[in-house]
Amino acid sequence: MSASNDGRAKPSSAREHAPSGSARSRRVTIQDVAGEAQVSVSAVSKVLTDSYGVSPQMRAKVTSAIEKLGYRPRAGARAMRGRSYTIGVMVVALSHPYHPQIAEGITDELDPTPYQEIIVSGGDTRDRQQRSIEALVDRQVDGLIIIAPFIHTAQLEQLGSTLPTVVISRHGGAANFDTVVDDDSGGARLAVDHLVELGHTRIMHTSMGTGGLKRPHVLSHTARADGYVAAMRRHGLEPDIIETAYTEEGGYQAAMEALGRPTPPTAVFAGADIAALGVLRAAEERGIKVPQELSVVGYDNIYLSSIGRVSLTTIDQSGHLTGQMSARLILERLEGRTQPVQYVVAPRLVARGTSAASRRRATGRVSRSS
Repeated sequence: MSASNDGRAKPSSAREHAPSGSARSRRVTIQDVAGEAQVSVSAVSKVLTDSYGVSPQMRAKVTSAIEKLGYRPRAGARAMRGRSYTIGVMVVALSHPYHPQIAEGITDELDPTPYQEIIVSGGDTRDRQQRSIEALVDRQVDGLIIIAPFIHTAQLEQLGSTLPTVVISRHGGAANFDTVVDDDSGGARLAVDHLVELGHTRIMHTSMGTGGLKRPHVLSHTARADGYVAAMRRHGLEPDIIETAYTEEGGYQAAMEALGRPTPPTAVFAGADIAALGVLRAAEERGIKVPQELSVVGYDNIYLSSIGRVSLTTIDQSGHLTGQMSARLILERLEGRTQPVQYVVAPRLVARGTSAASRRRATGRVSRSS
């Protein structure tokens, strides 16, 4: 209420009570956009769905009206018209430092398009991952990008037969979905060759179990372990694998076990950078100098690896490129491609400060040809 000139109260208008900058109390509709742009509702719909035959002038008028009115189409209504313009992305854990690199690559690739990613954490169990994927499907996403799933291959094939799907870090190829994988076996070979060239012969590797998956349809850590074993045997060396979680604590526990042996390793190839950080912590607690007494190599080339205090030697598999390519493959699927594609990322060694010549070779006590 406000006061009149004679002191009596009078009703205030709705506009007087409206918050600053807000002239509407209801959701902006497609009809409002059409009226503002002075075009038909069907013309607005064609712009929203990126339909064929829309002139640049028409698109500019409608886009200007959308921005002016702050219009946001309802996802459900868009899905009823054929597409929701959303891509579901399932990561194992948001805390895993490599997965955000993939997500950034997906975001950058989708940014110029009408599509928006929806990211969920699937956890590290098959049941939890299945529920997360089902939740995305229930929200009528147009496609799925699934990172490192433990789900059985038959289930993924069924999913891919009904919805455009790209699976990251899952080897073995597929009939109904696309895959983006690192050459993990080749990356492991790069790590082993680097350490052998430095004179190391006792090289321990931290890995994980297969999670019930059977070759060739395995996740990256299994492919890396297989590549490590092959590379060690090629050099005439005995493989030494400790299975642990791909976490900082997992790497720490594996290193504490190995470094407590009567004949400990002189080098550790950790299956992931995050596990390598645990190895470095274990070495520090035991008073073992890195790299003078222990060389450490990781995998992933996460941001923390490049920090000066860490300076971790690692294998780079370009998480950003992995994300970009997975989004590109999804867009190709949405445009009509049906044949499966497997994109393989080439790894590269990034030598930093945690790997150095074996002290045994440096003192001349051991000379071994690789």
